[in-house]
Amino acid sequence: MITSNQKKTALYCRLSQDDNTENESNSIQNQKMILQRFAADHHFPNPCFYVDDGYSGASFQRPGFQQMMADMENGEIGIIITKDLSRLGRNQLHTGLYIEERFPMFGVRYIAINDNVDTDSSESNELMPFKNLFNATLS
Repeated sequence: MITSNQKKTALYCRLSQDDNTENESNSIQNQKMILQRFAADHHFPNPCFYVDDGYSGASFQRPGFQQMMADMENGEIGIIITKDLSRLGRNQLHTGLYIEERFPMFGVRYIAINDNVDTDSSESNELMPFKNLFNATLS
């Protein structure tokens, strides 16, 4: 059995070809920097990147995401962090199911930095459904 301080902190990055931008704020490199700094500042153990470069957030059939889910189901992940909710996914229903059902089923905490979402804090999650809905309309 893996103890909580041995589990990975999954740092998930996604950039869609649909974003069609060279803007640094949307780049994988920038997401990695933000996530790595956040994990270090909060002393989250064993940070590990999962990356989907060039994949739409409308589908969850992305290789990096699927590997992260497999590792989660194997009990290897304790925390999943994204830059914002839209990096996890743009389908409001499916994104909500992962955050509210799948992650808790495996004891995984989820954090979306820029959206102030942290499943360990009920206050931060009150607006999450509205943010997910907004992200779904952008896809």
